[in-house]
Amino acid sequence: MMLKPHPTLPSRGSLPWLAGLLFTGLLLPALAQAQQAEEAAHDYEAAIEEVIEPHVSPHDDRDYRVLTLENGLTALLVSDVTADRAAASMNVGVGSAQDPDDLAGLAHFLEHMLFLGTEPFPEADAYQGYLRRHGGSHNAFTAPQDTNYFFEVEPAALPGALDRFSQFFLTPLFNADQLESERNIVHSEYMARIRDDGRRENDVLNQVLNPANPTTGFSVGSRETLADPPAGEPTLRERVIEFYERYYDANVMHLTLVGPQPLDELEAMVAERFADIADRGLERPVIEEPLIDETALPRHVELQSVRDSRHVRFMFPVPDSLQHYRHKPADFLAHLLGHEGEGSLFAVLRDAGLADGLSAGVGRGDERHALFTVSVSLTPAGAERIDEIEATLFAAIEQIREQGLEAWRYDEQAQLAEQQFRFQQHGSPLQSAMRLAMNLARFPVEDVQYAAYRMDGFEPELIATYLDALRPELLLRVYSGPEVEGEQTSPWFNTPWREVEPEASTAQPLAGLALPAPNPFIAEDLALLDQQDERPAQLLEEPGFELWHMADASFNTPKVEWRFSLQNPTASSDPRHAVLAHLLAGWLDDSLNEEFYAARLAGHDVEAYPHARGITLAFAGWRDRQDRVMRRTLEQLRHGDIGEASFERVRYRLQREWRNAPQAALFRQGHRTLAEALMRPQWPTQSLLDASRELTVDDLRTFRDAFLGELRLQALAIGNLDAELAKREGRLVAEMLTPTLAKEAIPDLTPLRIDEALPILHPHTTREESLVLRYLQGSDRSLDSQARLAVLGQLIDTPFYQRLRTEEQLGYVVSAGYSPLLDAPGLSLLVQSPDVASDEIKHHIDAFLVEFGQQLTELDDADLAPYRQAVHDGLLQRDTSLAGLTNRLWRALSFGDTGFDRRERLAQRVLAVTADDLRETWPSLTERAIATIAYDPGDEPSDVAALTRHLEPLPEADD
Repeated sequence: MMLKPHPTLPSRGSLPWLAGLLFTGLLLPALAQAQQAEEAAHDYEAAIEEVIEPHVSPHDDRDYRVLTLENGLTALLVSDVTADRAAASMNVGVGSAQDPDDLAGLAHFLEHMLFLGTEPFPEADAYQGYLRRHGGSHNAFTAPQDTNYFFEVEPAALPGALDRFSQFFLTPLFNADQLESERNIVHSEYMARIRDDGRRENDVLNQVLNPANPTTGFSVGSRETLADPPAGEPTLRERVIEFYERYYDANVMHLTLVGPQPLDELEAMVAERFADIADRGLERPVIEEPLIDETALPRHVELQSVRDSRHVRFMFPVPDSLQHYRHKPADFLAHLLGHEGEGSLFAVLRDAGLADGLSAGVGRGDERHALFTVSVSLTPAGAERIDEIEATLFAAIEQIREQGLEAWRYDEQAQLAEQQFRFQQHGSPLQSAMRLAMNLARFPVEDVQYAAYRMDGFEPELIATYLDALRPELLLRVYSGPEVEGEQTSPWFNTPWREVEPEASTAQPLAGLALPAPNPFIAEDLALLDQQDERPAQLLEEPGFELWHMADASFNTPKVEWRFSLQNPTASSDPRHAVLAHLLAGWLDDSLNEEFYAARLAGHDVEAYPHARGITLAFAGWRDRQDRVMRRTLEQLRHGDIGEASFERVRYRLQREWRNAPQAALFRQGHRTLAEALMRPQWPTQSLLDASRELTVDDLRTFRDAFLGELRLQALAIGNLDAELAKREGRLVAEMLTPTLAKEAIPDLTPLRIDEALPILHPHTTREESLVLRYLQGSDRSLDSQARLAVLGQLIDTPFYQRLRTEEQLGYVVSAGYSPLLDAPGLSLLVQSPDVASDEIKHHIDAFLVEFGQQLTELDDADLAPYRQAVHDGLLQRDTSLAGLTNRLWRALSFGDTGFDRRERLAQRVLAVTADDLRETWPSLTERAIATIAYDPGDEPSDVAALTRHLEPLPEADD
């Protein structure tokens, strides 16, 4: 790739427009401004050491520029004239691996502290409040070797956001009066995740990996690890500052900016704000210590899971594959071992009733060392036959060694990767910024976009070095299941675990392994059709069937998204029918998995999912050969054999999901309980679990016939296809399904009105935290009501967070905002706490509501304007992928918005909302009935269906 030189900047030395000012009386102020502009231009140009451009897709029409500032900071600028959001991500090449031995979690704690004030912006909510006023959001995360800070905001507010953001890395205050409160927040974050099985397993894994490798420590932090030191030792604040000054350096910082501004404007923003970050001459820390002691292998470990879920992971130490990203040898092996087609390791294990999921790939990488892992989700039978699974895995590895190292296999993977890169969809500006900032830290700047897709050629010797590491004598085998009784307990997440002495096994591999054949689904016709419609139009309207279509070329990809809603009046009429709809959708996916795995690899995705009206079939992929996938799916749905084994597999997965529902994050369970209370039909997971136990494979066969026998079909096609092709393929589906029902035969999903008789509801959970979710419901489903509550939600977010999380330290999970149920408007205010009881949380929420109401009395329209504009712009936010566009239009169609303009009409209503409107609305929200979901450990779950049976529908609106 040719690196382009820096574009020539306009000369600031010759300013001919000054001559005109000599005669206007404006010379002196204008001359001063010109001199300041010239000085600033020279200043920021002097701060830039190097400028290059990365390798991008031929269909990527965004402009790129990579800067290296004199202080060593690298910045990638992306100018996207179509973007309606701006975003930034700063990746700092330091993380929990650099935590001092006596202060576990310090890097994470520092991440929290940077948000709490800087010298120019000392208020704790200055950054968050500014972003929220301008329709933005923010967050950060700490990983072993990286800390990433990111935000998005309205483009016009980007300079102000960067003013605040850049000061994190220049003048943080590390406010002493915030240390205790933020330590409590970090502890609450730790407690919120203490029952997460992934973290529990990782905690055990850290006990058997090499303790000298710094990625094996406790990374979150707690009150214990971040406690105040003894008298005479440096204070916690001093240690935070010491860590910051030791590791936060421009040379290990990689910044990405994405916005609609021209590159020169973005460049000036960066140079003017980030050039003064300290240059301490640091480099990204390198981890020399091995991740695992190979002389201690093989090892077998068993640990207890919280969820009803059984997994076995086969791990092997390998070099981190980042070192070989240009050839991807580990990806080549992961593709073959993780394949799910006929004869694959997964297919053989699944057909034997031992597994219902499998993945392969490299993880736990520290840029030098990593673990190649084959992870198998087990059935109960599989948990009893792990030795057979292991023997079959090594038979698959041996088959690859003997037959799989063939150039055509690599070339096929490379062809698919190049197709994906050529028609890459970037996602939102924030997603792009985060991904690219992380890539800047790991890859040469020319490959920040290309690294994930780059495959420079088949290197069998390099692949063989990874293959040679996959040997029994280098195996770390980790099993997790709820029945394990441990002899030890992991130190931070309290996981019972034990080590089991590996024994010589006589287990034989299962028969039937075969390497994948050439992929028959690879698209050949990738021509882009130059046709763009403004909105969907109805192509067909027949008895029982309607088809909508919109040609779209805005994403520069020859792909099409199809949605078919198969609607039946009884699909969710009771828990039994709802379970059968889940089973039918799950069976369809399961029964086609082997056949369609190659299609998914080639870019053709198929999904069947149940909903209140029936089942949706979603097809996404290249226009070329998509009809084959659609036809075969419909044939299977109508005539495929529903076998006992497939039925039991799907039922087991669903039952496992429903059994594990009480283990989900408590805040999610609160929102789930709210939906069960205020929407019909919506069945509790326990009701679905109970109903599933009584069903047989014959029940599912009978249901399929009845379901397909009474159908209404609604279809939508969005993407790079014309109306003629859409009509032809849509009619093909309709002819295969023969729908007959009118729209009126399908019941609506209905939101319900809260009344005074509704008691406090308790979710069905086994969590050990407390929760309160207050839900304030709008008076009706009109656009006016939605507009007012959406603006209130924008206003209430930051002060609620600042008061209950930052100041009162009630918990880590604290949120408030607009939370509609379908088209029923509402505000949700939620706090999840590890140590504050729900009654006290309610008191704090109610006190806040009173104070917020008082603040509304002083609000004027000028103060309201930016919040109103932020809601308006958020509603009209540009779709950043074809799938996102399709899903938005599909939701609109499901709500009956056949004009596809309801969001535009709502956005206009939002701009008309006044401060007086909010003052008028607020008392009715807080004085009417409020739904409350609350929980303390030990509370019995409510019978939500019985307690809400009396509720009436929330009134509809004429608009």
